[in-house]
Amino acid sequence: MGRHKQPEIRDRILNACVDHALAHGLPDRLEPFVKASGSSTRMLIYHFGTRDALLYETLRRARQRQRLFYGSLLSARQDEPYLVTLRRAWQAMTGPEGRPYLSMFGRLREDTEQQLWPTFKREATTDWLQPLEDGMRTVGRPELATLVLAAIRGLIMDIEATGDTPRADRAFDDFLAALALMTATGRTATGAS
Repeated sequence: MGRHKQPEIRDRILNACVDHALAHGLPDRLEPFVKASGSSTRMLIYHFGTRDALLYETLRRARQRQRLFYGSLLSARQDEPYLVTLRRAWQAMTGPEGRPYLSMFGRLREDTEQQLWPTFKREATTDWLQPLEDGMRTVGRPELATLVLAAIRGLIMDIEATGDTPRADRAFDDFLAALALMTATGRTATGAS
């Protein structure tokens, strides 16, 4: 009779692999994951089947963590105006705690690693629309969620390309100032209601 897989061991290994990938990126070989998890190549294959399956599970678990983290950042708070929430969320997303997610998923968006997760681009866009729409609803403009998402994603891509976070921070502040005008008047930048 063969051994039964132990889900808690698989989970511990996967969490160690995610921690490593967030700190160092996805590895080309299994050896970094072997070291990070304190396991062996044989055990990784036993629990995940293939290298690509382990990489995919690592990405999915990291994405779950990111959704929880960013989701809490983007959630409206009763004691805080939503544009203040957006500013604080931006600082956390682009700061030390959020940066590993941006690095990992920015590379995935541009990379051949997308073959591991073919629907990633679409999911990475639609994931954030609902919390942003809910937050923008508190200022009476839920339809601006797509604009907010586009500004955030565009500035994140700018940071990834240039590394100029202070310039992107200033641009985000300018965007929030424009958004404050739009929400105060109930009109978009083109003047349409």
